[in-house]
Amino acid sequence: MDSTMACLTDWMTRQRWYGGKGRVPQLRRLGAWGLPSDTEGVRVRTLLLMDDAARPATLYQVPVTLRQSLLPGGGHRLIGRIDSGEYVYDGPHDPVYARALLRMIVGEQTAIPDAVNAVGHSSLPAARADNPRLDDASMTATVLSGEQSNTSIIYEGTGDRASVICKVFRQLHHGENPDVTLQTALAESGSPHVPRSIGHITGEWDDVGRSSGRASGHLAFAQEFLPGVQDAWRVALDAAASGDDFSDQAHDLGVATAVVHSSLSHLFPTRPSSPGDMVAVTMSWYQRLAIALAEVPEIAAHRSEIEAVFEAAQAVPWPSMQRIHGDFHLGQVLQVPGRGWVLLDFEGEPMRPMNERDQPDLVLRDIAGMLRSFDYVAGSTKADHPERRVSDLKAWSHDARRAFVDGYIAASGNDLREHRQLLDAFELDKAIYEAVYETRNRPTWAPIPLIAIERLLSRGRMPKPVEVGGRL
Repeated sequence: MDSTMACLTDWMTRQRWYGGKGRVPQLRRLGAWGLPSDTEGVRVRTLLLMDDAARPATLYQVPVTLRQSLLPGGGHRLIGRIDSGEYVYDGPHDPVYARALLRMIVGEQTAIPDAVNAVGHSSLPAARADNPRLDDASMTATVLSGEQSNTSIIYEGTGDRASVICKVFRQLHHGENPDVTLQTALAESGSPHVPRSIGHITGEWDDVGRSSGRASGHLAFAQEFLPGVQDAWRVALDAAASGDDFSDQAHDLGVATAVVHSSLSHLFPTRPSSPGDMVAVTMSWYQRLAIALAEVPEIAAHRSEIEAVFEAAQAVPWPSMQRIHGDFHLGQVLQVPGRGWVLLDFEGEPMRPMNERDQPDLVLRDIAGMLRSFDYVAGSTKADHPERRVSDLKAWSHDARRAFVDGYIAASGNDLREHRQLLDAFELDKAIYEAVYETRNRPTWAPIPLIAIERLLSRGRMPKPVEVGGRL
């Protein structure tokens, strides 16, 4: 193992995007390439590293810079020092790499072969520029904090120059990343509900698990950055904390969601739900339920009722399958003055394989995710503001849910109440997933999904369910 790989092995275990927590990686270089550097004494490289200790083996993209002298202020981003005497830094945190990456995306420069490329196991990446006119020389680059699965670099210009956010995908998968394909198609169609696309980078590498022996996928994606705006989660939290009605905003969010779903149905193929689709979806419900029964004791008492909801959903007609957001909640939406709600992060559920995330699904999955998000606002507000009455927060959540559904119905013509049994199953499945997550990570938050499970099941016990407007 060369000195670069040695220092990366220890460093990767401390990164939030590394998936093998508690395990020492077994790294194998699958490929490498360089980018032109605009600074003397600094080399820019990107490594594709396969972690053979993972099951299945996991491929990571690791951009680095190699400097002959220390990066001022970059001590906490230092990976190590290698035999050549160069200092190795985490690339996204080095302005030299950040500039080189953006210049490649907008078509100003291309990747260059690396002298120690692992015997050609990967090809040089290619870029597609959607909006190539950027004055990157005037931009400052900073890394967005708090991300777990990827690394995003924010490029902010001066004056009226556009700002850009570039997402560097850390774990690589074969296939088109829906975060790139869906947002790019929506932006090109003129949708006001997604950021403008700047461009993306794709790559290709060896994959013994594929019949062709090769795999390809997206490496990075750049789009318009909207500074100084709040996400819908923060806007809704502020409203709930102050007792302000959120119905108008929720209604508009329902409209925006319906418009995006409609656009996706025209931009990408749709198809009727097949028996195979029903089996795949319902199997995932029962699999998550089995995990919950083993880890969340409170759910065991409701097993028969939960299974009854799942069975009822299988007995009703299913709507058509189409491309959707896939991981929809208030944190994936921005409130932008003059544009309304703007949707982000179409990558889908991070835990699902890429070959599942780029397939058609039911829009009800997105609807259920947003309905759960309104419940989470109420629960989070109660935790932070214990003086707020539970009845008031329940009313706030109910009104927001109803307004969101009404807005969606008004814009789409798709009466979600006709699919109530199926939507209930999706929302119940989401709440079960949340209960497991909270029990594992934030036990004090577990009552939020557990109360939702009880509420959803209690509706099925009523002899004649009552619906008012868009109430779900």
